[in-house]
Amino acid sequence: MRMLTTPRRSWIPNLDADFDRLFDRFSPMLTRTDESLGLTEWNPAVDIREEADRFLVLVDIPGVAPEEVDITLEGGLLTISGERKEEKSTDDEHYRRSERFHGSFFRRFSLPDTADSDHVSARSDKGVIEITIPKSKKAKANRIPVKS
Repeated sequence: MRMLTTPRRSWIPNLDADFDRLFDRFSPMLTRTDESLGLTEWNPAVDIREEADRFLVLVDIPGVAPEEVDITLEGGLLTISGERKEEKSTDDEHYRRSERFHGSFFRRFSLPDTADSDHVSARSDKGVIEITIPKSKKAKANRIPVKS
């Protein structure tokens, strides 16, 4: 004997269609990038290299005067902060597109115990700040023998 079956229906009428419409309505917002929504903060790109006798930190900050950058090294934390000021525009200028970020920035990096915080130096050249952190001579690892 053959049984007749009816198609299963959603327990709430049209729920699937409602979700489809909702998704279609908001999907353009889901595919936008943070940049297109204006939600990103400006953080300069940073390279950190370890060499035999020092750590070298390179920070890209074009458009920021070196005296506007604050660099501190305390408790093994290297902090780099500053601000790129927004350029003033005149009434007769009209932007078609603006992609350069401005505003405050703050970067913090943890350095190893071998970093010598007493002899840090920094210099600026062509929009790149180079921070040199020598390695401490006293912070060399000691091998500890295990006695039985």
